[in-house]
Amino acid sequence: MTLKKTIKHGLLVVFIFAVFATQAPAAEDAALLKDLTSVIALLSLPCGQVVSAIKQKADDHLATCKDGNRYRVYLNAEGRVVADKRPAKGGKG
Repeated sequence: MTLKKTIKHGLLVVFIFAVFATQAPAAEDAALLKDLTSVIALLSLPCGQVVSAIKQKADDHLATCKDGNRYRVYLNAEGRVVADKRPAKGGKG
């Protein structure tokens, strides 16, 4: 593994803890939105900025981006953060 990949994975782990350690009662918590934005960017997915998030369960959020993209951001069985693209609200995508 290259140093660049090691650093990227290390940063990803830090953001994972930041995203999922947040116990905000409101999904619109500014820190959570910022953390989800960072995680999606680290995964090299188009987003720009997360403008809303819905907690589906522990370590699992549905993030909606300013550009209209939506992602399910969660920890997979191996403990890695994954962001799966979801259809845009009211449309296909």
